[in-house]
Amino acid sequence: MTEATAAPYRPPASAPRELPRQRGRTALIVLFALIAVAGVVGGVVISLSAGDAEGAGLSIFYAMIPLPFLWFCFWWLDRYEPEPRRYKLAAFVWGGVVAVAIALALEVWAQSAFDLSDKATASFVAPLAEEPAKGLFLLLTFLRARRVIDGVLDGLIYAGIVGIGFAFVENIGYYASSYLGSPDIALAGAEGVTTTFVVRGVFSPFAHPLFTAAFGIAIGLAVGRRSKILRVLICTVGLALSMGLHGLWNGSLSYGEGVGFLLAYVVLAAVLVALAAYAIVVRASQVRVLERSLSYVADRGWIHPAEIPYLSRFGHRKAARRFARSNHGREAGRVVTRYQRLATEMAFLHDSLMSGRSKPQGVDRTYALLDAMYALRPELRFPPALPGTVRHS
Repeated sequence: MTEATAAPYRPPASAPRELPRQRGRTALIVLFALIAVAGVVGGVVISLSAGDAEGAGLSIFYAMIPLPFLWFCFWWLDRYEPEPRRYKLAAFVWGGVVAVAIALALEVWAQSAFDLSDKATASFVAPLAEEPAKGLFLLLTFLRARRVIDGVLDGLIYAGIVGIGFAFVENIGYYASSYLGSPDIALAGAEGVTTTFVVRGVFSPFAHPLFTAAFGIAIGLAVGRRSKILRVLICTVGLALSMGLHGLWNGSLSYGEGVGFLLAYVVLAAVLVALAAYAIVVRASQVRVLERSLSYVADRGWIHPAEIPYLSRFGHRKAARRFARSNHGREAGRVVTRYQRLATEMAFLHDSLMSGRSKPQGVDRTYALLDAMYALRPELRFPPALPGTVRHS
């Protein structure tokens, strides 16, 4: 074992604490897997409404094009404190299947009950139906597992992924409709689908993630508040902003004509730029939080100070994994990866507790993470300590 791994931490004399598992986890995974399968079938059925194989293929193909870029953006934001993959996949499935089903049912009912035009439905009913349907995933996640969404960035990430899923399925429907054409649109067939793709897939791929982001940020802010009234107020304002942004966009398309649409587009683009800048700043602050917490943890003797660079900075983290794989095999690389993830979760949780923010089972989870890290130490292979990271007594 190298000098960087020789930490003085020892687990308590009692049995190591295990990380708490949520009740009903397996049932929920199976349920969302079934919903995902239903969503795939539904997406194919929607694409077939284009009328032939070419229209169906183009509808799915164009809907998929923005996905890698959108996923990359939210993956990049999520790198320091990665959210559980099962929750991120569930967010996508909820947005693409559950939220679409809820919103579509409400919109069809409202249009029939109040004899609304398509423009009125899109401008006024759709925002009121779609944003609560998407935001319900964040609310249920917050109520079921408050530790999953424990800050603004988490709320933003989950909101964005829900929005991606919703837009993906919605776009299939729009592209299929564009392939068939309509009295209001001169183009049809492949040209019609391509034109709609340019508008939705090229110039506005972040529309739905942006709308839902307001509620996601609100959920993230509400997590740190002790007052239930304040939590409800923050979430209500966030949901109202989500619906307002959505209504502004849809209304500009339905009634704004050229100038109105252009103004709305500029406003929403400015909001998107501001949101992106804010997200980048919050993400950058995570580096400082991680290093600060790890330093404090090292001062308490729970890890060795020389480990800090290999647990905080991406370049050193990657170098540590590469060193372990190259010199000790793939299993050693997996051990380093697991150790880094445990240390990251432990450090952020520890910082929250030290900052006075309430966390469900916070102390027990911190020690359980430390125990899990300690269990990996016999197989842990870090590179030699970097200059200046070893403290001499």
